[in-house]
Amino acid sequence: MGNTINSRELILEILLAVTQDGAYSHLVIRNTLDKYQYLEKQERKFIKRVCEGTLEHMIWIDYVIDQFSKVKVRKMKPVIRCILRSSVYELKYMDAVPASATCNEAVKLAQKKGFHNLKGFVNGVLRNINRGLFEISLPDQEKEPLRYLSIVYSMPVWILELWRKSYHLEQIEEFLQAFLTEMPTSIRVNTLRTSKEELRRELEQEKIRVLDVEGMANALQIQQYDRLEQILAFREGRFYVQDISSMQAALWAEPAKDSLVLDVCAAPGGKSIHMAELMQGTGVVEARDLTQQKVCLIQENVMRCGLKNVYPRVMDARILDQEKIGKADIVMADLPCSGLGVLGKKADIKYRVTGRDCRELSKLQREILKVVQQYVKPGGTLLYSTCTINPGENEENTAWFLKEHPEFFLEKQQQILPQKGKQDGFFLAKFIKSQNS
Repeated sequence: MGNTINSRELILEILLAVTQDGAYSHLVIRNTLDKYQYLEKQERKFIKRVCEGTLEHMIWIDYVIDQFSKVKVRKMKPVIRCILRSSVYELKYMDAVPASATCNEAVKLAQKKGFHNLKGFVNGVLRNINRGLFEISLPDQEKEPLRYLSIVYSMPVWILELWRKSYHLEQIEEFLQAFLTEMPTSIRVNTLRTSKEELRRELEQEKIRVLDVEGMANALQIQQYDRLEQILAFREGRFYVQDISSMQAALWAEPAKDSLVLDVCAAPGGKSIHMAELMQGTGVVEARDLTQQKVCLIQENVMRCGLKNVYPRVMDARILDQEKIGKADIVMADLPCSGLGVLGKKADIKYRVTGRDCRELSKLQREILKVVQQYVKPGGTLLYSTCTINPGENEENTAWFLKEHPEFFLEKQQQILPQKGKQDGFFLAKFIKSQNS
């Protein structure tokens, strides 16, 4: 019983950190599970699932609570709000947990946190929700399609309005479903240290489920493991965790042996490492990022993967590096973005980002592109990518770049949409600099 209460207390702390303090959910969850790694595997799994699930479904959860509570969610004490949110998630999505246990533990946690006077409120709201959970009235799907999708899939209306300009409702619903579907972990084989077949055998010997990825020579997906750090092949750098969409960046860039590659916003280093592997350890990949903390993260991943041709460096991409003008075979510009393509992994982004943020990020991307394009030598490649689904940051920036820099031509571009069980949303544009420039 003590462990159960402790688990829900940790869940409450995580949700408060994300919803009240603005912490990033994936970091808080990971740091909490690392701190309490002595907990049983099932208990850590429970904490992770409830936290992630509550954040993923929060708009729907708040809609439900508001139908059964006289006090609206936005007016509740933050602690009570988070207790109710996680409890509603349990009631709806975790059949293995008895409803009575969910309600009782919520009341105990409210009392433990000093809200003795609200234990009756918490108990009453949750028991009413449990009785009426499958009789929730939703907005009319025909009359209010975006509001309906917003509540059912917990997506802010403004994001749906943004996507509606480019996609049919059926398409939008498909990638909303993808965001709420648990995906296997995508990994890229470090071909300098092992083969796909050898890695598969090694992982399967550890009782890890391994899946093939159609059309990707050196990619696999894994399931049914506890912590990455417990997998020997991960610790020894025989694979790198990277989404299938993100793997396309280095493949599109097609680095030749002995190339000079500048990755201008490289943290945590996946694309730099992939480029270095494709170059078979030759040439130079300079992996840059804004802060020492981010560069240390790159260095950690580079060392784990055993690469000698990747050089992490602290540098602001907005500031011109005179020494590298016209020198790079490839400039990788995977730039800061709104992240609307990775909402399946980082659900709190949808509550954090705004339309104004998207516009400001688009300006930042242009500011960086204006600088880093100068590093590309004649005949060289500029690979621009984001992990978002937003024309303002993607197609419109591509058109702007071509207008501003006629010495480049667009070889190809693609908006990759999220696919259930396979990949995140991602955007790529490959520019080639004229030989005569």
